[in-house]
Amino acid sequence: MKKGSQRRLSTLMESKESLAAETARLASLISTHAPYDGTFGKRIPSLSVSRYSQVNENSVNSFDLPSMLIVAQGAKTVTVGQEVYRFHQSQILMLPVALPIALKVTQASHREPYLSVKLVLDPHKIAELALRVYPKGVPAVTKWSAGIILDADVGMISTASRLLNCLTNTSDAELLGPLAMDEILIRVLRSPIGARIAELGFPGSEANRVTRAITWLRDHYSDQIKVAELADMVHMSESTFRVHFKSITSMSPLQYQKALRLHEARRLMLSEIMDATTACYQVGYVSPSQFSRDYSRFFGSPPRRDVIGLRQQVTSG
Repeated sequence: MKKGSQRRLSTLMESKESLAAETARLASLISTHAPYDGTFGKRIPSLSVSRYSQVNENSVNSFDLPSMLIVAQGAKTVTVGQEVYRFHQSQILMLPVALPIALKVTQASHREPYLSVKLVLDPHKIAELALRVYPKGVPAVTKWSAGIILDADVGMISTASRLLNCLTNTSDAELLGPLAMDEILIRVLRSPIGARIAELGFPGSEANRVTRAITWLRDHYSDQIKVAELADMVHMSESTFRVHFKSITSMSPLQYQKALRLHEARRLMLSEIMDATTACYQVGYVSPSQFSRDYSRFFGSPPRRDVIGLRQQVTSG
């Protein structure tokens, strides 16, 4: 083997070893802040850590805000519409817009639990940092998807570790925590997927217009609206809007609105102790039977049975 090839191989091995060591350090920190199974919010806003010591037999439905998930140990699968994202240790899943998802822990044990750090993304902060990373404008984006998987590098993982270290001191959490979060975002914006993340924060871009439509749907999920009206609201033709909306969310605007309604109905029945019929009308359905059919297809059980099962899980947990 030539000396140049040997040096490149040696450098690659050292990089892998450094990444493995830094990821192990991050996993240890997560274990400290997540001492048992569950997801734990922390004193730094938008930050949470998770530990799960067994795999999921069935997917768990959730509605996620724009976020990034850094996995330090184990593996997980997230389904958005028809798209399935499988990611594992030392990888990051980016969900740039608010989405209904189905998630499943696929690699975990009591000895080596699934461990991750989650950051909720602030579009305004992304736009602010993107202007610094791309002062001459964001490169053209030709490919969109609801989720993006990124191989983390040592810098990203070590910054996440420093972020968790800030939790041990209130002053550090308040003053240094936001700086570490900014650094993580800057590293992502400078990565191969950076342009796709940055584009979402730039006013006037087609991606940003779709995010504005998503925000409107989240605020008015119970309203009746035609797709053409929604497209006009964000100054796009209906055909262009439909294409971009589906590429960014992996579903049509009406499918997205339906998912919003069903998740809100579920929340109302669980948190507000509302019966299915009342929840049905509250979220914008006009037919209880249609609501029940949609709910069963989406969550896997009729409303009443699903809510009873969820309450039993909470009680037994």
